[in-house]
Amino acid sequence: MSQTNTYNIAVVGATGAVGQKMLETLEDRNFPIKELKLLSSSRSAGKKMMYKGTEYTLEEATPESFDDVDIALFSAGGSVSKKLAPEAVKRGALVIDNTSAYRMDESVPLVVPEVNEEDIKNHNGIIANPNCSTIQMVAALEPIKQNLGMKRVIVSTYQAVSGAGNEAAEELREQSQAFLNGEELEASILPVSGDEKHFPIAFNALPQIDKFQENGYTFEEMKMINETKKIMHHSALHISATCVRLPFFTSHAESVYVEVEKDDVSVQQLKELVGSAPGIVLEDDPAVQSYPTPLSAAGKRDVFVGRIRKDLDHKNGFHLWVVSDNLLKGAAWNSVQIAERVVANQWL
Repeated sequence: MSQTNTYNIAVVGATGAVGQKMLETLEDRNFPIKELKLLSSSRSAGKKMMYKGTEYTLEEATPESFDDVDIALFSAGGSVSKKLAPEAVKRGALVIDNTSAYRMDESVPLVVPEVNEEDIKNHNGIIANPNCSTIQMVAALEPIKQNLGMKRVIVSTYQAVSGAGNEAAEELREQSQAFLNGEELEASILPVSGDEKHFPIAFNALPQIDKFQENGYTFEEMKMINETKKIMHHSALHISATCVRLPFFTSHAESVYVEVEKDDVSVQQLKELVGSAPGIVLEDDPAVQSYPTPLSAAGKRDVFVGRIRKDLDHKNGFHLWVVSDNLLKGAAWNSVQIAERVVANQWL
């Protein structure tokens, strides 16, 4: 991006899976940074990280860390955001928060730039980055909603372990090796590190992401349901989700069923709508087995869509397969993208 002004940027949670991707994305996009602060827990303070060939020392994140900061990218867990985001705002920083801490706060915009960029300008110092699985789905569904109306969505997700952090990815590596060696699998992180029971993820599928709620849905599933309605300004949408963790490292995949309001819509119409939408790449040709996969989407910023087909029993029903890198569009890239739109539109 080209920009004459430069900005003081802080990355909170710089050592985490998303924090590292945020730095890579800021560098890749050549974001106009005047000064960069890398902030972490006291445990990681003092460690060194590289950015654009320069070595930076991690500092412990405190309220005073945000003096003179213009934009603070947060990805250090909800409790850190709850504690420090208001302190950053108090000191004049704009917070772009990648946790669930503020997503459903009515005074905080929840933003996917391809869907609801205009909501950014209503910020009061904090902009929330949605859940990774929500982001890619709403980006794919927005052109459908805009042009054909949308009544119902049913989604099943196939989510990578990196969505649970670096430790979960390491546990998959260790369990996979143990399985191949014929050894017992030890599990201490998934499905939820804070829950009582843990199950192996290697060569397995875990139909639980985050903790169960009283209604039988997990917190991840409820995030997808509630966030989708908020981002798309569609409170009447009928939506249900089942979220599953699978043993691969990067990119979430989703099987999405959608019912449109308009009659007599063809598969070709839907393909043209989705394929021409910003941030979407259509990979959909069954004749040559063309469709996105988690491996093919890894390391890319776009949302990839394939397997678009008409439901056999419902005249207004369609099925889509949606894949995106959960650490990029699902987290780091969407956050940096918000920052770019803030700067471009002078919404700071």
